[in-house]
Amino acid sequence: MPISTVTFETNALAQMESLETALNQTQSELSTGLSLQNAADNPAAMAQVNQLNEQLSASQQYVSNGNAGTANLDLEQSALTSATNALQSARDLAVEGNNASLSLTDRQDLATQLKQLQQALLSAANSTDTAGNYIFGGTASGAQPFVQNGSSISYVGSDQVNQLQIGPDQSISAGDSGSSVFMNLAAGNGTFTTAAAAANAGSASIDTGSVSNPTAWVPDTYTISFTSPTQYQLTNGAGTVVTSGTYTSGNAIAFNGAEVTITGTPATGDQFTVSPAGKSSVFNTISSLITTLNSGDLSSAQITTQVNSAITQIDTAINSLNNVQASVGGRLNAITAAGTNAKTTQTDLQTSVSQLSNVDYTAAVTQLSTQELALQAAQESYASIARLSLFNYVS
Repeated sequence: MPISTVTFETNALAQMESLETALNQTQSELSTGLSLQNAADNPAAMAQVNQLNEQLSASQQYVSNGNAGTANLDLEQSALTSATNALQSARDLAVEGNNASLSLTDRQDLATQLKQLQQALLSAANSTDTAGNYIFGGTASGAQPFVQNGSSISYVGSDQVNQLQIGPDQSISAGDSGSSVFMNLAAGNGTFTTAAAAANAGSASIDTGSVSNPTAWVPDTYTISFTSPTQYQLTNGAGTVVTSGTYTSGNAIAFNGAEVTITGTPATGDQFTVSPAGKSSVFNTISSLITTLNSGDLSSAQITTQVNSAITQIDTAINSLNNVQASVGGRLNAITAAGTNAKTTQTDLQTSVSQLSNVDYTAAVTQLSTQELALQAAQESYASIARLSLFNYVS
């Protein structure tokens, strides 16, 4: 079948153009190191690469979140340590102040030191990060969370905290709200509080008490009244006598699964109360202790009762701060573990992307050489055949 010159030239040029395109593709792969440069090269592989890159980007964001969380939690640990140190010093002063031989001036000197510790505590609670955000402000970290008005310190921050995602299915709290750390602490022994009546004339004081049998405890406001220096009766909120007996200094008075100990010599008519525990703050505890030590109107027994109560409350606060620090430490460990997992994941993802998109240099160089030879041969063949004419065969 005869082939026209036009058909020959068209086919030959198309073949050379195809070879040149393939050659250029191979040269581009060698120069960029990528065998997969656009979706047209391999749509299925490109879809896989895009998906893997999305997972890689998410994993890198988890690590970034973890780094930010670590920085913030490290600052929180430092602030909690400062607050704990201030509270421990306040406890030492309270123990020192719980001494009947101290004069009013001595107690007032201790109260002055407590005011300084209260300011140190406030400073720790209002700590900021390097960007000026308040560590214990919750989600309202842009505004100072603790505000002082006279001797009263209140929390105006948020009770909510930001969550950081550090893994595909793992999030942690980026901090702790000031309300949970410094404000909402159980008062007294956590179940009830004790107090001595202001009108008591004797020298007896009451401890903070304890609950020995939680199932038998009946929340109520109880009053221990002394009908004589050696006889007492305990009534509930309705005025019903729960128990009564002979008083011996230092012996526990047990009732409804609880017990309290009164020490000293009460006067007839003296009263002590046992009330359900509410919530208190570390600042109120220190403020109350300062008021007690500054007072010149309280008896030695009343001072002892109130100082003992403050010591118990400070212990509760210190334990609470220790628990928060343990929680922060746990979150830091979680971030470290998640970061290690993320780096392993990133290595695997990068390997998969590389296998799908990176060029095989050995194979590509061989292919380039073959393509160059093929193109050269096609060009020479076309040139030779294009020069042929019928006149070449006419003698």
